[in-house]
Amino acid sequence: MFVLGLQGSPRKKGNTAYLLEAFLQEAKKYGARTHTLDICRKNIVPCKELVVCEKKGFCPIEDDMATEIYPLLRRADVVVAASPIFFYNVTAQLKALIDRSQALWARKYRLKLKDPGSPMRQGFLLAVGATRGKQLFDGVHLTAKYFFDALAAGYHGSLTYPGIEHTGDMARHPRAVEDIQNAVRDLMAPFTGRPRVLFLGRKGHCRTQMAAAFARFHGSDVIDVRCAGVSPVESMNNRCDTAMAEKGMDLKFCRPYSVAEALPEGTPDLVVTLDPAATAMEMADSPCKTWELPDTTGDDFDALRAVRDDIEQRVLNLIAEYR
Repeated sequence: MFVLGLQGSPRKKGNTAYLLEAFLQEAKKYGARTHTLDICRKNIVPCKELVVCEKKGFCPIEDDMATEIYPLLRRADVVVAASPIFFYNVTAQLKALIDRSQALWARKYRLKLKDPGSPMRQGFLLAVGATRGKQLFDGVHLTAKYFFDALAAGYHGSLTYPGIEHTGDMARHPRAVEDIQNAVRDLMAPFTGRPRVLFLGRKGHCRTQMAAAFARFHGSDVIDVRCAGVSPVESMNNRCDTAMAEKGMDLKFCRPYSVAEALPEGTPDLVVTLDPAATAMEMADSPCKTWELPDTTGDDFDALRAVRDDIEQRVLNLIAEYR
């Protein structure tokens, strides 16, 4: 499982950073891979309301959202948004990221595409505020609710702390450690104990992505899905993206990964090889299945559709073995 932390505070070592780090460290105890985005140190241009995302499902602004953040949001099983309260909401920097997630909202609601990670993805909110007003967190809860919906994530829950103003207040909080332990245990429960299945190709930009997308969508409750290329290329195969969109599957922000990136824990429980040229020596210790599939590098789109449908059926058969 992959847990993405969004650190929205301008302070590098403030109470928000402490809370998020403690939360992610607890998640690691359950086998989670974690990654923290320091939002205030990223190049995120505020939304310019160009309306391109509403019509075409992508944002034309070229910044860290396009190159790094959209793919990470799509890859994540859990997204943890953390922020201090600024005027009853998140910081401006995190709000810019949330506003730019309109592109994901449009792909879901305008283009009617399903994110393969949506059946299991969860969102969680961490927030601290200096005052103790009864409505202190009302605004941020509404923002988080609709942000996570745009990410195709359920709003699993939150930890919010009023009266947190001075350096070290969170570290001294009498209930914080227990709160985090309980919240993370509950959040991680559906993700633990699943066997890791790696779909392996040569370039990792088409057939492996199809297999991983179908497996995440249909079976992520029983398997932890990864995909990789032995020699991954820089970007996705656009024809693959188009073919999957015909099935309602959204691969827009996926990208090819190396084996080390896809599986930093090491040996998977099963390797499914989708390209004879992709047999990897480092996977020799894992059980392996090989799916003999036609080549999809030509211009015959009907042939690509046939391979796509064949992969989906094979994935469904594989998932049935784990149920």
